[in-house]
Amino acid sequence: MASIEELLKNKGILKPKVARRSDQRWPDEIRAVRITRGYCKHAMGSCLIEIGDTRVVCAANIENKVPPHLKNTGTGWITAEYGMLPSSTSTRMIRESSKGRPQGRTHEIQRLIGRSLRAAVNLQDVGERTIWLDCDVLQADGGTRTASITGAYVALKDALEAMVAQQTIARNPIREQVAAVSVGIVDGEIFLDLNYEEDSRADVDMNVVMTGSGNIIEIQGTAEGHTFTKDQMNALISLAEKGIAELMKLQKHALGIS
Repeated sequence: MASIEELLKNKGILKPKVARRSDQRWPDEIRAVRITRGYCKHAMGSCLIEIGDTRVVCAANIENKVPPHLKNTGTGWITAEYGMLPSSTSTRMIRESSKGRPQGRTHEIQRLIGRSLRAAVNLQDVGERTIWLDCDVLQADGGTRTASITGAYVALKDALEAMVAQQTIARNPIREQVAAVSVGIVDGEIFLDLNYEEDSRADVDMNVVMTGSGNIIEIQGTAEGHTFTKDQMNALISLAEKGIAELMKLQKHALGIS
């Protein structure tokens, strides 16, 4: 069976590796990744995830209540909050609390993180509890939402393992591993794991969330000024699958799973 790289080259979508990107990566290469567990002292589960120059603190905490629509159902809930610190970007961002409420982009990302992790968990095994996933961007250089999802999975798994150890729940309810990555078309070339410089000038920008079994949770793909073909879309998804497989290996390594 042909490799992903061969399939992309045969379609004329991925150019031969003759030139590196601005940060010296090949088109199909993810940035350097580091995951530090137990980053927050008081959280049930937490980590600092560093992907290139993007850094996100992810923490999981448990609340012994659920939203009104889940009361007396025996089913739990997973939700997320996401935020960017004022100095996380080159120009200082105003705290959203100063504006009175989160903006549209923040709501969208929070909902994406929550959906992504709910897809990985048997919520009935959680019981009537809410798991809060807090993702705070310390430094942004592209891919903050995908880094948040990838890091939140590690924080969530540790929190649920702690609940099992405390005999709060009978077993770990995680069904699937989850990770996410960005892909895009920049100057006619397909790139994996876009940094900010690439993302800001991409003709196509796509975020892909997948499970360990290779199923898709969500695809967010947008053309900016130039449309893209079905073959290009399939190539983007295939390249994202390659990157997500690498991220999942790094998640397992951080969690001490062989």
